[in-house]
Amino acid sequence: MEWFNLEDNINLLSLIGALAIIVLTVFVAGKYIKQMREEKDANAELSEHVWDGIGEYKNPVPIGWAVMFVLTLVWAIWYFLAGYPLNSYSQIGEYNQEVKTLNEKFKQEHANLDTNTLKDMGSGIYLVQCSACHGITGDGISGKAADLSVWGSEEGIYEAIVKGSKGLGYPGGDMPAGLGGDEANSKAIAAYVAKEISGIKSSKNENLVAQGKELYVSCAACHGDDGKGMDGVFPDLTKYGTSEFVVEVLNKGKKGDIGEMPKFDDSRLNEIQQKAVGEYILSLSRGK
Repeated sequence: MEWFNLEDNINLLSLIGALAIIVLTVFVAGKYIKQMREEKDANAELSEHVWDGIGEYKNPVPIGWAVMFVLTLVWAIWYFLAGYPLNSYSQIGEYNQEVKTLNEKFKQEHANLDTNTLKDMGSGIYLVQCSACHGITGDGISGKAADLSVWGSEEGIYEAIVKGSKGLGYPGGDMPAGLGGDEANSKAIAAYVAKEISGIKSSKNENLVAQGKELYVSCAACHGDDGKGMDGVFPDLTKYGTSEFVVEVLNKGKKGDIGEMPKFDDSRLNEIQQKAVGEYILSLSRGK
């Protein structure tokens, strides 16, 4: 590394700043140390604070200190707005640009992946990003976290009706438990939502779909007759059973029993990777 490479604007600016700080520190400190030793004001007022018999004068802020403080603020504003990093080289900026370029290249190379390829990609991402809380098999580690092995399935809908759902941050609030009433009604509603509203488009209990349609009236008050969540006030049930629903959870985060799942909207995962995770998680319930 060339410490005194004055051709580098950032290096030159850093050296000038360091030199200015040293000179100003020596000057200001020396001035006021000398003043404390030599100049005494018999009429100066002491403050009420005393430490070991040593009093403290009620002096105004020294003009030199005030000037240095203002100049430091002016320099700091200039530094951030006109100096570094906006008009100069930035390692962070270079890194962000590299990430942006690689993400664009990634999108072009993986623009038309089939479901199986997305699932395979998602499995690796899931093991790194999600398995620590949800377990390698997605079962939530014995109830410690959400059981993802039922997400996107009719069983998952039934579970949400019975246990409620919370933590997605919709304006309408969390869904309380037990809205289906008894077990039979909850299964019927789950069958109707799975078959007629969600992205699953099938039900293991076809004989309960008609009954569930009648009972769904209690759900329509929040989710709407079409299940789309009434302009985003509540979750859109038509996305349930698709990777789009999982992607929405990734971007919103979710509160759970053991803590809060962070949002994955900070470029850790690009759009294709999020979709891949969604396809993998859905495959856990499809394989049952």
